[in-house]
Amino acid sequence: MRILNNSLALLRSPRAAAPIRSLLFGSKKSSVSRSAAAFSSAMSIPPPSISTSEEALAGRLWIKFNRECLFSMYSPFAVSLAAGNLKIETFRQYIAQDVHFLKAFAHAYELAAECADDDDDKLAISDLRKSVMDELKMHNSFVQDWDLDISKEVSVNSATLRYTEFLLATSSGKVEGLKAPGMLDTPFEKTKVAAYTLGAVTPCMKLYAFLGKEFGALLDSSEANHPYKKWIENYSSDAFQASAKQTEDLLEKLSVCMTGEELDIIEKLYQQAMKLEVEFFHAQPFAQPTIVPLLKNHSKDELMIFSDFDLTCTVVDSSAILAEIAIVTAPKDDQGQQINRMLSADLKNTWSLLSKQYTEHYEECIESILNKEKADKFDYEGLCEALEQLSEFEKKANDRVIESGVLKGLNLDDIKRAGERLILQDGCINVFQKILKTQDVNAKLHVLSYCWCGDLIRAAFSARGVDAVEVHANEFTFEESISTGEIERKVESPIDKAQQFKSILQNRKKDEEKSILTVYIGDSVGDLLCLLEADIGIVVASSSSLRRVGSHFGVSFVPLFSGIVQKQKQEETWKGLSGTLYTVSSWAEIHSFALGWE
Repeated sequence: MRILNNSLALLRSPRAAAPIRSLLFGSKKSSVSRSAAAFSSAMSIPPPSISTSEEALAGRLWIKFNRECLFSMYSPFAVSLAAGNLKIETFRQYIAQDVHFLKAFAHAYELAAECADDDDDKLAISDLRKSVMDELKMHNSFVQDWDLDISKEVSVNSATLRYTEFLLATSSGKVEGLKAPGMLDTPFEKTKVAAYTLGAVTPCMKLYAFLGKEFGALLDSSEANHPYKKWIENYSSDAFQASAKQTEDLLEKLSVCMTGEELDIIEKLYQQAMKLEVEFFHAQPFAQPTIVPLLKNHSKDELMIFSDFDLTCTVVDSSAILAEIAIVTAPKDDQGQQINRMLSADLKNTWSLLSKQYTEHYEECIESILNKEKADKFDYEGLCEALEQLSEFEKKANDRVIESGVLKGLNLDDIKRAGERLILQDGCINVFQKILKTQDVNAKLHVLSYCWCGDLIRAAFSARGVDAVEVHANEFTFEESISTGEIERKVESPIDKAQQFKSILQNRKKDEEKSILTVYIGDSVGDLLCLLEADIGIVVASSSSLRRVGSHFGVSFVPLFSGIVQKQKQEETWKGLSGTLYTVSSWAEIHSFALGWE
């Protein structure tokens, strides 16, 4: 059944009916934005692309282009550097390229200072330039500490050249939408160049500060021999973090009086700079085994990607969608009814009662599980036994839904239409599409879901060109495209999901001689057994009950990047039933790990 209380939240929302009507009857384009806002309100999930005007410009842009940041962090170069097993020759090449970068930054700051019309701004930009010169000195110390021979002629690679040319063009005033450099008549017009330059520099500073913090958090204090410890400590230092913050603050100050069009230019420059940074990290010469990207490193294996659907792929639970379809399409009175169907007002009251019962009993069930003795190590058998209790609860909840008759009378076309317009998590479909299109990779996609109606799921994926996904869910029974209210019950519980997972895997092993690597992506207690059975269990936007129950039975939740660095360091392979699950912030992080930068 899966968290029916979400539908209650929608039913109580005064804006709920209109979005569902647009899902059923409105245009696809308009319905998406309206329903996204309403569903996000009901689910307390802010739409990812919306930010408030009160936020600082640099903060908004960093959030908006966080995807590019993840591509840099999950690059083979960055992962190997963080793990400490990056080949020294690769690092030497990187240092040589970075010197070109830093010299361009110093010159850009010099040009920006000339354009600033405020003495404080000029001083602030000069301070930032001094920080860059200090960074160049640090690179010289790297040469001495590691006995790097950078006297060898190292030509500027194309990625470095693209960024430095972009940066110097921007700081020279060669920006689309701006007058030619020689025609900047007023101090205010010249100040725009300073702001645009900061827009092109800030992403780099923020990215290195971010990577420094991330890598620094993974340094083991007992690990004295990490070869790149000094590099990591420099970029994670308070001084560098302060310098990055100063850059962001200065960008905010210089852009405060800009028009919307001018702020759009800064956004484009920021995005371009982030893209060029990603290209720079991926352009480093690399000739060593690495754990990322996943698909490239397992091209000889069969990859089986499993995913939950509700709230893993979607923004709102499918039970809420089906509840709303039932209410919106239900008759308002008894007149003219061709089938015996509950009235709209009665349906709404019944759904509210079912939702309340589910919420109360679900929490009681979870608390009952947590009252069992806490495991001092990973206890899979104990977890399976405990989840039998949750499985019985889920089946009884479905009994109540079927007996109530609330699912009777839904039109299959309405369900498919709602599926086609269903709001999905940002980046989810892109990951599936890319996996299926990746050449030389034998990958299969499976969705395991409690959803009552598999047709809703298939419509959601088919409308977005992902027809190859195999859906394993419950199914409505229909008579002439009208639901009877009965459900063909296939996947109702954590135990059912685990059995489906094992059955699919067993069938593939019979047919294939290749080794199989399994990945499961989920977010709830219902996914827990599958997450643990898979070689790689990835938890996205998890519920608190998932972590509470998992931790109670000795399951460890580790940030994915941290886990990858550890495996890169120890050259470990992925293996199921390890008791470790990997957490991610978004589907963009899954994309970065599995597919890398294209």
